[in-house]
Amino acid sequence: MTDDLDTLSVNTIRGLCMDAVQRAESGHPGTPMGMAPVAYTLWQRFLRYDPRDPIWPNRDRFVLSEGHASVLLWSLLHLAGVHAVDPDYEVLGRPAVTLEDLKSFRQLDSRCPGHPEYRWTSGVETTTGPLGQGVATSVGMALAGRWLGAAYNREDFPLFDFDVYALAGDGCMMEGVASEAASLAGHQRLSNLCWIYDSNRVTIEGHTDIAFTEDVAARFLAYGWNVTTVADANDLDATARAFHDFRAEAERPTLVLVHSHIGYGSPVEDSPKAHGSPLGPDGVRAAKRFLGLPEDEEFRVPDAVRERFAQGIGARGAELRAAWEKRFEDYRASWPAEADELERMQRRELPDGWDRDLPDFAPDPKGLATRDSSGRVLNALARNVPWLLGGSADLAPSTKTRLTFDGAGDLQPKEHGGRNLHFGIREHAAAAVANGMALTKLRPYWSGFLIFSDYARGAIRLSALMELPVVHVFTHDSIGVGEDGPTHQPVEQLAGLRAIPGLLVFRPADAGEVAETWRCVARLRHEPAALVLSRQALPTLDRTRLAAASGVARGAYVLADAPSGEPQVILLATGSEVSLALRARDELAAEGVGARVVSMPCWELFDRQPREYRDEVLPPSVTARVGIEQASTFGWDRYVGDRGALVGMHTFGASAPLKQLLAKFGFTAQRVAETARGLLAAGPGTAP
Repeated sequence: MTDDLDTLSVNTIRGLCMDAVQRAESGHPGTPMGMAPVAYTLWQRFLRYDPRDPIWPNRDRFVLSEGHASVLLWSLLHLAGVHAVDPDYEVLGRPAVTLEDLKSFRQLDSRCPGHPEYRWTSGVETTTGPLGQGVATSVGMALAGRWLGAAYNREDFPLFDFDVYALAGDGCMMEGVASEAASLAGHQRLSNLCWIYDSNRVTIEGHTDIAFTEDVAARFLAYGWNVTTVADANDLDATARAFHDFRAEAERPTLVLVHSHIGYGSPVEDSPKAHGSPLGPDGVRAAKRFLGLPEDEEFRVPDAVRERFAQGIGARGAELRAAWEKRFEDYRASWPAEADELERMQRRELPDGWDRDLPDFAPDPKGLATRDSSGRVLNALARNVPWLLGGSADLAPSTKTRLTFDGAGDLQPKEHGGRNLHFGIREHAAAAVANGMALTKLRPYWSGFLIFSDYARGAIRLSALMELPVVHVFTHDSIGVGEDGPTHQPVEQLAGLRAIPGLLVFRPADAGEVAETWRCVARLRHEPAALVLSRQALPTLDRTRLAAASGVARGAYVLADAPSGEPQVILLATGSEVSLALRARDELAAEGVGARVVSMPCWELFDRQPREYRDEVLPPSVTARVGIEQASTFGWDRYVGDRGALVGMHTFGASAPLKQLLAKFGFTAQRVAETARGLLAAGPGTAP
C-alpha cells in the first residue's frame, strides 16, 4: 500500500534530480522525474542489496541502461546510504554519494558524473550512456548468475540466486545491440532477468512516433519473454504487482512495460523539452509546487525519507547479506576448494597451477595457424581456470575457441553450467554480454572474425573504459583470408583497436608467441585484450636460434639480430609478417647487410617499457627501419620514424588465392629487402 511517506520519498527523489540538473545547468531531468516512483518501488520493496556492502556477491543488480538519467541513480545511492568501495574491493566507511556530490553533478572530479561510470562511483554496476549497452550487458550478468548457481550451488547451500534489473528507455529499445541481446536472453530463458521499459514516447528530436511505431510488447513476446504492463508509473502498487509477476516467472525473462510521463509535474511534462535540458528556475519552482515540495529549498532530504530507506532496502539487504555470509562460511567447511575458487574469482586472482600443462610447440617450418595454436592453449588454460568460459559469434569451428575437454559442455537453457556459450550471429551483443559476465567476476572470452570487430566496437570500447579483463579473440586477421575478398579482409581494424585506450592488442607471430600471449592475458586483472590471429599456417620459429617467445611480455623484442649486434637496418613486424621479415633478413645478410628483426606482438606493452629498453630494441642511431604489416600503416610512423619506410596496406584487399595477394600487395621477402636497400642507399638521417 502506498502511504504519504512513500509519496514524500518519491517526490524527494524528484526534487534532488531537478536541483542537481539545475545547479549544473546541464543534464536530463525528465526521465528521473517520470520514473522515480518505479525506481523507488524496486529499491525499497524488492531489490536484495545491502547498501553497506555494495559488492556482496549474491546481490541483485540494478543497471540504469538509460544512462542519461544518471541523476536518478545518484539520488538513490545517496538516499539508500550506499557505502564506497576502494579499488582493492574493501568497503570504506564513507558514503558513495554525498549530498555535496549531488550538488556538484556533472562537474570535474564529482562522484556524480553525467552518466554512470563503473569503478568511479560505488553502486554503479556497469558504465552506461551509449543506449542499449546497459540492457545488453545485463544479459551477461544474468547468464553469469545462472552459471555461478549451476557451478557452485550445492544442496542446502544456494549461494547464487540473484536477479538482474535493467531500466531502459525508448532509445535502448531502438538500438540494435538491445535487440541482439534480448533475442539471446529469450533463447537462454533467463528468468532471473527483468528489463523495465520506460515508455515515455519522447526522444531528443521529438515524440517517438516520428521514427518508432512498432509494438515493443509483441516483439518481446516473439523473443520468448514474459511481458507485463504498468499503465501509470505513479501507481506504486501496480508496479509492485509487476515485480511480483517477474519473481513468479520461472521460465522466461520479463519485460515490464511502464507508461510514464517525462518531466512529470513540470511545465514541460510529456514534451521533448523535458529530455535534455534543465527546467529553469521557474520550471523547478512550478514542479515543486505541483509535488508539494518547498519551492525555494534546494536538495531537501527529510529525515523521515532517510529512515524509510534504512528500514526498507537497508534493513532487508543487511539481513540477507548476513545470512548469505553465514551460509558461505558453512559452505567453506563442506566445500573448501570451491569456496577458495569463489574468493579468488571475486579478487580476480588465478588458481594455483593455472599455467600447468600449457603446450609447448616444437619448431616446424610448416607450422600452425595461430588460431589453431590459440585453441590448444585456451583449452589447456580453461582446464586450470574453472571460471574461464565463452564462445563465438557462430564461428567456433573457424576461431578455434570451443572448449573440447571432458565436462566443458554447452551453456544452454537447461544446462546452465556449460563452459561453451553460443552467442549466435550477434557480435555486438557477444561483446556486451562478455562485459556483463566480467562484471560478475567470471573470466569471459568471445570470438569472431577481425573484420567484424567493427560491429562490436562499442562494447569493446566499454570493456577498456571499465577496465574489465575480457578477452576478445579475433581470427582471419589479414588479406590472408584470400578468396573471400575485400569484405572479409581486415585493413583498418588493427589500427582501430590500437586506438582504444587501455586495450592490449596482441598479434602473435607463431605458436610460441601465442602461448606467451595467453600467459600474459591470463594475468590481467583490469585490462581487456584483443587477440588477433591468423587463418593460414605460420612457421613455428626455432627458438634455439632465435630469441625466446617470452619477449611477448614486453610487447616487442629483438627476435634476430645482425651478426655484429650493430644493425644497419631494422625490420619491424607483427603476426604473419615476422617470418617474412626473417626471410628478408637472410636475403640482406647474403649481401653483407646486417639487419635486425624485431617482433612487435603488442604495441601497448612495448610503449610502457622503460626508455632504456625501448632504445635497446630500437636504437635511435639506426634510422633505417622498415615496418611490415598486412594492415593499414596508420600508427607505424612512431616506430619507423620519418626516415623509415612501410610495407603495408594502402587500399582494400582483393579476391584471389593468398600467394597472388601477397605478390600483388608487395608482401614478399624481395620487396622488404628492396625497401631496406633503398633506405640504406639514401644515407643516414636524423634520428627519429
